[in-house]
Amino acid sequence: MAVNAAALRIGMVAGEQLDRTPLHRLSETSDPGEPIATLIGERSFEAHEVPHGDGTVTWWLVEDTRLRHAHARLRTELDRVQLLSEMCASLPAAADPDECIRVTAQLAADHLADAAWVITPGGLEEFPVTMCVRGDAPVHSRVAVCADELEGLGEVLTGLPPVPSSWIDPASAPAWLIPEDFGEIGSIMVTALPGPGVPVGALVLLRRCDRHSFTEQDEAFARQFAARAGAVISTARALSAQASVTEMLMRDLRPPEPAPFNGVEFAGRYRPASESDFVGGGFFDVYSVDATDPYDASEWLAVLGTVGEREMAAAVLTGKARSVLSALAPVTRDHQLMLRLLHNAVAGPHQVRFPSLALASVTRTGARLHLRLTCGGHLSPLVVRSDGAVEEVSTSTVQSEAMPQIVSSTAAVALRLGDMCLLYTAGITEAVGGPQGDQHFGDDRLRAALAAMANTTASAVAEHIHMRAAEWSEHGHHDDIALLAIAASEGRHLAAVDGRARRR
Repeated sequence: MAVNAAALRIGMVAGEQLDRTPLHRLSETSDPGEPIATLIGERSFEAHEVPHGDGTVTWWLVEDTRLRHAHARLRTELDRVQLLSEMCASLPAAADPDECIRVTAQLAADHLADAAWVITPGGLEEFPVTMCVRGDAPVHSRVAVCADELEGLGEVLTGLPPVPSSWIDPASAPAWLIPEDFGEIGSIMVTALPGPGVPVGALVLLRRCDRHSFTEQDEAFARQFAARAGAVISTARALSAQASVTEMLMRDLRPPEPAPFNGVEFAGRYRPASESDFVGGGFFDVYSVDATDPYDASEWLAVLGTVGEREMAAAVLTGKARSVLSALAPVTRDHQLMLRLLHNAVAGPHQVRFPSLALASVTRTGARLHLRLTCGGHLSPLVVRSDGAVEEVSTSTVQSEAMPQIVSSTAAVALRLGDMCLLYTAGITEAVGGPQGDQHFGDDRLRAALAAMANTTASAVAEHIHMRAAEWSEHGHHDDIALLAIAASEGRHLAAVDGRARRR
C-alpha cells in the first residue's frame, strides 16, 4: 500500500480530506507495528496500523493533542521541581544570615529573572538591600526605601498577600530599583520572604522588556522558592541571635586566667570534655577577701570545682556557684560555712547533683605562703615541694548525692619558694588514652609529672599538666579538665598585668 493511500485513509478517519497531503511523523524511529505519532497542522495524532489477511491495512487515527499538552505541562512542572530542588540545595543551611541573603539574590537573578532584589526591613530611613544582576555578583547596600513607591512592596512587608505582577506598571518603578545599565524593565514581580509570623523581607524580580512577562506559573514557582529562602534566612537569623546571646552569657562563665598578686602566683587551665562545649562542668576562680582591688589584698580565696552537669545545665549551676562564692568570699573565712551556704543557695526542686569544691585561702608572710585547704566532695589537693616530693593534703571530706551535707576538715599548708599546690578535677586522672587507647592517666603519672616540674613556676606546672593530659587522651576521651596551681613568686617587682602595675 502506498503512503499516500495510507494518508488518505488516515485523513478520512480524522474527518479531513488529505488526498495528496503527506503524513508527518513525530518520530522516525518507531518500530513496525507500534503507533506512529503524527502531526496534522497543530493537532497531534497517533496512527495505529491494523493489517488484514488479504494484504490490506486499516489505519486508525486517535487525536492526543490534549494528552500531549498535559505531558508537556507535566514535564515543565517536573523541570521546575528539579530546578527548585537544586536552588534550595544551594541555599546555605543555618549559616550566616547575610550569606543566605546573598545566595538568595544570586539564585533568583540567575534562574527566575534578569535581576533580583532582597529587601529586609532594618532601619527607619534606610533598608539593608542586596541586589544581583544575572551573571554578576550580589551587591549589598543600604537604600532609602519607601514601600509606597513600588506597588505591592508595602503589602508583602506587612504580611499581606502579594499582588499579581500584571498589576505592577514597570514604568512606575522607582529609580533606585533599576540597576545601572540594565535597560528598560518589561515586568516586575514582588513576593514575600516568609518568616515566623511576619516576613523577613521581600524578593523583587525584574525582567527586561525583551523577555516574556511573568506568568501565573512563574509567580507560583517564584513564591515557592521565596518561601524556602525565607525559612532559611529566618532560621539563620534565629540561630545567629541565639549564638550571640549564648556567647554573651557564657563569656563570664568560662574560668578566667588568674594573674600574680603581691608575690602570689595563680595559674589555671581549663578544657571541656567536648571541643564543641563552650562551658563544661568544671570551673575555677580567685577572689580577693579583704580588698576590692586584688592587688591591694592580703588574702585571697582560690576555688576549683565541678558541677556534674553538661551544656546549659552546667552553665546555670556554674553561674550560681561562682556568684554565691563571690558574695561569700569577703563575708566569711570559714570554709565549712561557705560550703553549707553554697549548697543551700544552689539547691532546688530539680537540682540533684551538687557542686564539689576545693577551697584554698591564701595569705603571704614574707616569701612564704600559708594555705588553708578544704575539699567538699572533691579530690584532695597535691603539694609539690622544691625537691620533687609530692604530698597529698587530706581534708577528710564526705559527700553524697542522696545526702548533700558535707563533713570536712581544713588542713594548713605552708609553701616556700619553689613549692607549689595543685587543685585539679578528676578529668585529669580519669582521662582515657595512652599507647593502647584504653588506659587512665592515673594518679601515679600525675605525681610523676608534678615531680618533674618541681621548683618551677605555677604557670609552667599548669601548662605541663594540661598538655600531658591532653596528649594522653588525644585518641581517647576525658571529662572536664580544670586545674589551678598556687605558688609563691619572686618578690614584688614592677610588671604590667592586664594594664595594671603591681606595687613594690
